[in-house]
Amino acid sequence: MDFFAQQDLARRNTRLLTLLFLCAVAALIVLTNAMLAGFLWWSDHYNLYAGSRGSFRDFLRYFSWERFGTIGLGISATVGLVATVKWLQLASGGKVVAEAMGGTRILPQTTDSAERRCLNIVDEIALAAGMPVPPVFVLNAERGINAFAAGLTPADAVIGITRGAITHLQRNELQGVIAHEFSHILNGDMRLNIRLAALLKGITFIGDVGYILMRASSHHRTGNDRDRSSNGPAVPLLGLGLWILGWLGGLASGFIKAAISRQKEYLADACAVQYTRDNSGIADALKVIGGYVPGSLVHTARADELSHIFFGQIRHRLWQLFATHPPLAARIRRLDPAWDGAYITRKVEHYTHAQPHPAAAEVGVGRAALVAAALAAAEAGAEQDAPTDTTADASFAAQGQDDAFPRHHGLPQAFVRYSHEPLGASALMLALLISPHEQVRAAQYRLLRESGVQGLEELTHTLAPGVAQLAEGQRLPLLELCLPALKSQSAVQYHQFKRLLLALIRADRRTELLEWCLYQLLRHYIDPEFIQIKPSTARYRSLRKVRGHLRVVLSMLAHNSSGDTEHCFRTATAALDCPTLALLPQAECSLAAFSRAVRELADCYPLLKPKILKAMSKAANADGTVSAVERELLASIAAAMDCPLPDALGS
Repeated sequence: MDFFAQQDLARRNTRLLTLLFLCAVAALIVLTNAMLAGFLWWSDHYNLYAGSRGSFRDFLRYFSWERFGTIGLGISATVGLVATVKWLQLASGGKVVAEAMGGTRILPQTTDSAERRCLNIVDEIALAAGMPVPPVFVLNAERGINAFAAGLTPADAVIGITRGAITHLQRNELQGVIAHEFSHILNGDMRLNIRLAALLKGITFIGDVGYILMRASSHHRTGNDRDRSSNGPAVPLLGLGLWILGWLGGLASGFIKAAISRQKEYLADACAVQYTRDNSGIADALKVIGGYVPGSLVHTARADELSHIFFGQIRHRLWQLFATHPPLAARIRRLDPAWDGAYITRKVEHYTHAQPHPAAAEVGVGRAALVAAALAAAEAGAEQDAPTDTTADASFAAQGQDDAFPRHHGLPQAFVRYSHEPLGASALMLALLISPHEQVRAAQYRLLRESGVQGLEELTHTLAPGVAQLAEGQRLPLLELCLPALKSQSAVQYHQFKRLLLALIRADRRTELLEWCLYQLLRHYIDPEFIQIKPSTARYRSLRKVRGHLRVVLSMLAHNSSGDTEHCFRTATAALDCPTLALLPQAECSLAAFSRAVRELADCYPLLKPKILKAMSKAANADGTVSAVERELLASIAAAMDCPLPDALGS
């Protein structure tokens, strides 16, 4: 599956969406003018008491091009304003969407076995997809089996899942559902879905106004209105007319959703099979939905306008003409052609949903952190080669769930545990920056002490020796493992952590390439959680327009390769068919120029990005191996370009 080709398809779908939207707005303008002309004709020629009627031929006299233009401008401005406001609301990141639908974040340190299993699966799929782990939100009040992915880019993406899904689906079935949502993240569907929701809200807003007018006039008629006249029905009729327009707009929006969404669902199902290497998981999940009484229904108030982002249909459909998802049986047969038509039945469990853990997200945990640090110091060396079973693992296994802490590139289990809570994750990331030089190290610890975060200096000091002993290939997995816990900080805590990160990098008054990689990865994947980030725009259609930037980035990669520098550079330029590019001297490959060049490459069109990343991958592998430094550099470049790593492309 070529993810970048699918992103390009998503871009073309955006153009189709814009065209359909403009057609729907034009139709609303025409219908509104016709309705207003009819209303004026009725007002002048229909006497409610005498019952006299005017000639229908007179109706044409009530059409005016001037009025048509005025109404057109009014409707266009209203729809545009409403769509813009809705876009600004939804574009704040996946977290805002999930919370608006009643989602509660699953914290990395959760003790709920079903939530723990869900987080493990998200970890695994993220690893298979070559992207950092997104936050997970659970809709605790929903018994239906459903899920969604929300956000504008992979950096601010979240996975939302209902309590019914994590409770009633077996592990392989839940894997299939989550892999389906990951495909929406990587295929570029999320941005299209947010744009679709914003535009359609603009269309249906007119109906909302009509409904309000009808309700208001109905309430007015039930009051003591002594001055009621023959024009009394005007307001409710106007409301009815607007409501009918809104209803027609709703039909148009349903058609647009169906036109855009159905094929994306088939594609996402196919991608889920690719990620999990198993078609039975997602197929069985769909069969469970078919045999489960609540099905995939979602009752939260905001679900209707975002029905197209969910895994399954969120409302009952008596007819499937404008359904946002393909029929359940059709999806199953594409995944399991030998299906006998029998659904899988699961008993509905009446559970009380888990409560959020607000205190658990706080960074300062006082003396408990110091005790935990001592345990980490004792375990860091002893557990380097220890088996994955721990007391916590055995506890969860006893509850019928899978292991709580999946193996991550041989990382010590103490580090894995601390990566699941904000203070530990912060300390692990800061420990990566602790200098081996005594004078610089002393200055760094002083900065941590002056930060005022209780226990942070002690925990970082305790973890730093073990972090320093990690192999180069373990740094990137450790960073990716810490991302969910770092995202669960408050905004104040994150900004303080970011300032500390920069202060530790600058403590020796120079910035190393690996420090740049660490900062860029953390900034790229965590900033969208707390800061409104403007997504990159596709400006460059050809490599010719980014030759200078390519030269800088490829030269930096070549100078940091484990093989021959010139051979590495020439391998990349040959893959890009740019033989005239010349290798820059190492002295001219500054971090500032490299950083600017990577940001410019992020603005390439989707189908250019795989060519660039694959060329870099071939360059890194020119000597037959990809070193840990090269992989970290590639990961940083891929993150800045909002792309999966080349390995995720199967290259």
